Amino acid sequence: MEHARAALRWLLALAYAYAGYRHLATPAPFLAITPPWVPQPAFVVAATGVAEIAGAAGLLFPAMRRTAGWALALYALCVWPANVHHAVHHIAIDGTTLGWGYHAPRLAAQPLIIWWALWTSGAIEWPFGRRHARERARRP
Repeated sequence: MEHARAALRWLLALAYAYAGYRHLATPAPFLAITPPWVPQPAFVVAATGVAEIAGAAGLLFPAMRRTAGWALALYALCVWPANVHHAVHHIAIDGTTLGWGYHAPRLAAQPLIIWWALWTSGAIEWPFGRRHARERARRP
């Protein structure tokens, strides 16, 4: 199980590092989906890019791993409104409007992304920790 956790942690770190880079290098698509109630959207998009890169790096250092997991989980929760805004308002990115075939799975995956950050960082063991605890309790 630990090999799977480590592999998924590296995959998540790479995904967040790339997303963070994209937020900084090409902010326009992220600005387009930022809800209008967000103050200083350019600053927020840049800050989210920095947060993603910092979280990705934190996942790779054992002393920072759990903190990074909680931070990335909170981050994923906080950016969910931008994903909802993107879907509900049919916002085009580079001239392309994505349909509900993209948006529905993307919105539904957000809790999985939150769990992924928490589990791969070791912040939580659910659902695997409970099962292993029950198996250990049954052993003579």
